[in-house]
Amino acid sequence: MDVSAIASMATQIKQGETAQAVQFAVLKKAMEVEEQSAMQLLQTLPSNPSHLGNGVDTVA
Repeated sequence: MDVSAIASMATQIKQGETAQAVQFAVLKKAMEVEEQSAMQLLQTLPSNPSHLGNGVDTVA
């Protein structure tokens, strides 16, 4: 194997590692944005009155 083939292989490996790191960073950012959107959506939901959900109808 000559020097240029080794250098080419090393370059390809490094490019693959860089691409994987970029993809991971984009995925992480997308998940953060999704989390923020979900939290905003949950905050817009009205809360139940305090008297609801406190008892279970066992007669029915």
